[in-house]
Formats: sequence, C-alpha cells, structure tokens
Amino acid sequence: MNTALARLVELIPPPVEPRVKEWHSAEQSLGVQLPSDYKELVHTYGGSNWDDYLYLLEPGCPNDNYDLIEWDEQQGEALDGLWEFEEKPTQLEEEGARVIPWATTDNGECLYWLIRPGQAPADWTVMVNEARGDQWEHHEVSCTQFLAGVLSGDLTSSLLSSRFPLTVHEFRPL
Repeated sequence: MNTALARLVELIPPPVEPRVKEWHSAEQSLGVQLPSDYKELVHTYGGSNWDDYLYLLEPGCPNDNYDLIEWDEQQGEALDGLWEFEEKPTQLEEEGARVIPWATTDNGECLYWLIRPGQAPADWTVMVNEARGDQWEHHEVSCTQFLAGVLSGDLTSSLLSSRFPLTVHEFRPL
C-alpha cells in the first residue's frame, strides 16, 4: 500500500469488500495505462463520495453517473469546445499534453490527471478546473496524494468548496 493510501485508510476506514477490477478494457478505452496508486485507491474504496462533496470516478462504476470512461468522453468533448473560446492552461499547451478526469464535485469542479508526452502514469499530476469558469490549478502530486492531502488539511485548493473537507469525515461507496 502506498503512503498516501495508507494515510487515507487512517482518515477514513475503507469498506470491508475491496473492489476487483479488470483494468485492461478501461485502459484500452482511454488509450493509456492508469496510475497504480489510482488502481489501489479504487481497489480499496471503489467509486465513492468523500465528505458529501467529492466523487471518485471508477471505470464501470455501479453508479454509472460516475463512470470514469464516460466522464473522459464527455469532458474531452466539452474541453475541445471550450478551447475554441478560452485559453488553455499553460500546462496543456505542450503538444500531446492532455487531461483525464478522475474525480468531480457536487459543485461541478473537475479533477484531472495532467498527462504529458512520454510521462509515466506514476508521474501524472493533478489539475483542478473550477465549475463554471476558466480557472485551473495545478498540483504536483498524484491523485491519491491530492485526496489524502486535502482530507488531512495538508493541501488546499482555492477552487474547491471552503466547506470541504468536513471536520468529521464522511464516506459513501457509490
């Protein structure tokens, strides 16, 4: 278990039953291998809601509103249209750079992996896009480090709700 996931398990005990996933088809659909820390996170918690605000996306999620593959398709189309009117974040100006969503929020913010050409999945970092605007944040951490960091209060985001995280954490599998 990676350090960030161990921290999450301390903060919020996982469900008793781990999620078993067949990753090949999801990775084929996305055209990339997914980071091992994300796979461990999904194995441990599955698609889930954290502090009644943040939703961890999962390929083949039992609640298809939070299916990673569908979110990637929808967000890809939305961002392609957006770049016609708004300037891309500087991190996405590099030829071949792209984002894949891994979480969303009740307010509509979207959390992405930033993928740069030739970069290993273990080195992907987190981008946060505000719900109804053009502001983006870049965090030089993995998705699991980001989640553990915001839930523990060690990492903050000016784009996420000021009411997140809750003082007493809540967790709900989807």
